Amino acid sequence: MEDRKKAEIEYYDTQASRQSAEGGKDFEGFSPSILGSYKCLYELAAPLCEGKKVLDYGCGNGVHSGFLAEHAAEVVGIDLSEASLKIAEELSHKRDDRQGSETMQRVKFVKMDCEALEFPNNSFDVVFDGGTFSSLDFQKAITEITRVLRPGGILVGIETFGHNPFANAKRVLNRLGGKRTAWAASHIVTQKELALLKQQFEGCEVFYFHLVSLFAFPFVNLPGGRFVLRFLEGVDRVLLHFVFLQKYAFKIVFVCRK
Repeated sequence: MEDRKKAEIEYYDTQASRQSAEGGKDFEGFSPSILGSYKCLYELAAPLCEGKKVLDYGCGNGVHSGFLAEHAAEVVGIDLSEASLKIAEELSHKRDDRQGSETMQRVKFVKMDCEALEFPNNSFDVVFDGGTFSSLDFQKAITEITRVLRPGGILVGIETFGHNPFANAKRVLNRLGGKRTAWAASHIVTQKELALLKQQFEGCEVFYFHLVSLFAFPFVNLPGGRFVLRFLEGVDRVLLHFVFLQKYAFKIVFVCRK
């Protein structure tokens, strides 16, 4: 196994070891669903996944798997971090207790390399990416995704976009502080990867988020923080109509059809 993959696994195993199985949050204790970008992702993904076979690509701790299971006929979550998959399983069992077993019986988790999928061609109707590409070789990832998608299949996902200078500066600090691996910090999706994505799929819609609302992120759990976030997201909706500003969005949501 390549050293970069070992480093990613070690990082996420370490993060998982510090986390209890608390549903709806990522490894930094953040609830993605409070952000407009993730709300958009879920609104787009829900009807696309309805009654379909879905691959939760790089599922991590299963933060999105429960949502997918509410809509899909079958969900397969894959990741190389065994500790993360253990958290995902624990979350799944907790949802069983709250919602009944029928929904979560649709989900299974498998240790697997996202760059070397062990599924036959044309295995899935939908591939859901909750922000995995920075940990991967993008070209290998897209090649495998297109291979396992059925004709007419859909890739729907969200990624951090790599052109915002403030976010890039913080990313450097995170890498130096051990909060991100060197590979992930230097392989954020950019316009280059977005262009490749559009080449590999017949149609690809892209939505841009968090230009100024990015600065509200550290304060969302403080009194009034979410009000400020919603206000700034409203400002973003106006500003990001301008194409020249879209490059500096912090997050992109995309729907690509094979």
